[in-house]
Amino acid sequence: MLNNKYRVHEVAKDFGKNSKEITDILTEYATTPKNHMQPLDDRELSLIFEYLTQHNQVDSLESIFAEVYREPKPAPKAEPAKPAQGGQQPQAQKSGKGGQNNGGQARPAGQNGGQAQNQGGQKPPQQQPAASRPGARVPEKKVVDTRKGGQVNLEKYDQRLEDLAAGKTKQMQGGKQKFQGRSQRKGGFQSGKRRQEEQEKMRRLQLEIAKKTPLTVKIPDEIGVGELASRMKKTGAEVVKTLMKNGVMASLSDIIDFDTAAIIAEELGCKVEHEVIVTIEEKLIDTAEDKPEDLVPRAPVVVVMGHVDHGKTSLLDYIRHAHVAAGEAGGITQHIGAYQVEVQGKTITFLDTPGHEAFTAMRARGAMITDIAILVVAADDGIMPQTVESINHAKAANIPIIVAINKMDKPEANPERIKEQLTKYELVPEEWGGETIICPISAKTGEGIDNLLEMVNLTAEMQELKANPNRSAHGAVIEARLDKGRGPVATLLVQNGTLKQGDVIIAGTAVGRVRAMTSAKGEKLTEAGPSVPVEIIGMGEVPDAGDDFHAVADERMARELAEQRKHEQKMASSAPVGKVSLEDLFSQIQAGEMKNLNVIVKADVQGSAEAVKASLEKLSNEEVRVRVIHCAVGAINESDVMLATTSNAIIVGFNVRPDHNAKESAGRNKVDMRMYRVIYDCINEIETAMKGMLSPKFKEVELGTAEVRNVFRITGVGMVAGCYVTEGKMQRGAQMRLLRDNIVIYDGAIASLQRFKDSVKEVAQGYECGITFEKFQDIKEGDIVEAYLMEQIEV
Repeated sequence: MLNNKYRVHEVAKDFGKNSKEITDILTEYATTPKNHMQPLDDRELSLIFEYLTQHNQVDSLESIFAEVYREPKPAPKAEPAKPAQGGQQPQAQKSGKGGQNNGGQARPAGQNGGQAQNQGGQKPPQQQPAASRPGARVPEKKVVDTRKGGQVNLEKYDQRLEDLAAGKTKQMQGGKQKFQGRSQRKGGFQSGKRRQEEQEKMRRLQLEIAKKTPLTVKIPDEIGVGELASRMKKTGAEVVKTLMKNGVMASLSDIIDFDTAAIIAEELGCKVEHEVIVTIEEKLIDTAEDKPEDLVPRAPVVVVMGHVDHGKTSLLDYIRHAHVAAGEAGGITQHIGAYQVEVQGKTITFLDTPGHEAFTAMRARGAMITDIAILVVAADDGIMPQTVESINHAKAANIPIIVAINKMDKPEANPERIKEQLTKYELVPEEWGGETIICPISAKTGEGIDNLLEMVNLTAEMQELKANPNRSAHGAVIEARLDKGRGPVATLLVQNGTLKQGDVIIAGTAVGRVRAMTSAKGEKLTEAGPSVPVEIIGMGEVPDAGDDFHAVADERMARELAEQRKHEQKMASSAPVGKVSLEDLFSQIQAGEMKNLNVIVKADVQGSAEAVKASLEKLSNEEVRVRVIHCAVGAINESDVMLATTSNAIIVGFNVRPDHNAKESAGRNKVDMRMYRVIYDCINEIETAMKGMLSPKFKEVELGTAEVRNVFRITGVGMVAGCYVTEGKMQRGAQMRLLRDNIVIYDGAIASLQRFKDSVKEVAQGYECGITFEKFQDIKEGDIVEAYLMEQIEV
């Protein structure tokens, strides 16, 4: 080491521990370190050394002092009393102050020493000095005998206590009988026979009540008042009355929640059970929590993000090829969207997705699949717009960020500038007192990449990533596509459990059976555990990227669930076009004035298609609504062009081309087709095109005012206002307002501007002119003309 810093992970490595154990020691006895890279001061190191010394030498200390511990050997005569007797003696002695001690005579406290000498020289254990016992440091169970030598009859005391208790009970009963007797004497007119009959009657009544169990009512989370009355076998009026007593005004057709219904049912003498409606999904999918003892460590899942051309792909390619086994160097590595590498005996799973767009699309679907984000920043370029987006997406997903400053091999590389820029986005380097790990690398030469991977492993170690391989598989769809020869092909990342060949899986609305599994290296697999990416075939249709998948036992029920999900999606998509209500009538009318930009998205893989769709829909604003009316995988075909023709849409192709028929059809119908290879270019171009469709924002610029002093009627022209410019200037083509008594009576444009018989562009202050207005003739002397222009505000 070149410096004197001794970091958490280095201490852990030297002692053969993991960083988490060292962190726990510091958390308990000092302060929790920020991360495994934090340097430790002398006090913290002393605490760690002391703790590890104490917890690793206990056995040797006992062996050293074993003889000393065995030294005090009790004499056979002075066996310690039994725990039960020893525990009860002091209490018996105290409870009987006048009790007998050995000879039937109570002794004062000052005579204890003499009593001890009169007992044949036997020394009770408690009188042995503690200092003379070498084994005093070893925890022992000691019994102290305070009976001063003699044997006490404990059974006698127990019997006495029982007699006392019995006597008190009899006394209480006797008192009660006396009280009853007095009552009986007062009310002597009641015969004992009648009282006995009443008691018998009460006993029978109690038996009947006990036999009659209350009606059990099952109540779901929500229930109608009428339905509740029916289940309780009560009238609707009774239920409504009870609701009103509890401050709830409801009719028979109203819906009440479980808590309210339960209170009403209990008041009406019913026993309540919560009716749990088990859905098909709950029956089919196992969502039970794993027990801690079933969990085992799993590999971290890492996503690489950053600006275009900053070296994301180069970094992934270098890692993939540098860590491939020697025997596989000549093999074919197929692109499945994710792969694994071995680093110092530990596995890391990398997602090779189209940047943060696909990452965000998956996160929007709830697929939290990544554990660590590597942010690639070019040393010669700095922080760019997509870099900022990547930072924000990773922060929103609450995953740690490791910054890789790439292109360090270039002479113009300036990593310090990058570090300074990162601080603006709350990414402070560790050497500056922050928590962000920053690794200078070169994807071209390989410089610093091993250190980057080591930092990934250390970060993963601190997260304690675990999963249970011994259960049915659950995970996420990374990407999916339609293959001509093999049908729907999906790349899955197993997050928990183990996926096996032949398993029935459901992913969104797609159901299928795993016919074959392939790793990123092209190997055939029969099973895949947690954090393992695999490509499978056998799905009935192409699932969506980011969908959760589950391995299930019942294929028929899985297909039923898929149909139910399709129906729910259909209902959700048609929901906005529901019945018109007064609340949304105006908004729907306004939506009719809104300009729509309809887009059809076709891509090579589902992940890219979803990313393009999500990015385009985010471009919507108050005046232009972007609607992706169709999003699918595969080449652009004639059907897509026909849909674009009927819906007045443009077609966006990402890494795909139109077939021959589609090209001809698009030419005939004048359908605009755009092909892209970079998502960023696609978004930029469409955003620029949209700006031409936006209703621009304007501000009013005052030009001048003029007073109407004469009004002329000219044949073929109409009314002409003879004006005198009092302020500013009048300009042909400008907007104008005609004020009469400071009330606007006309707002339009100046049609013509005359100076004597000449048509002029403008007339300055202090001059006279003739003005005609567009489609307005009601001009009178004394009116004021205000001229102005509307200028567009640059956004």
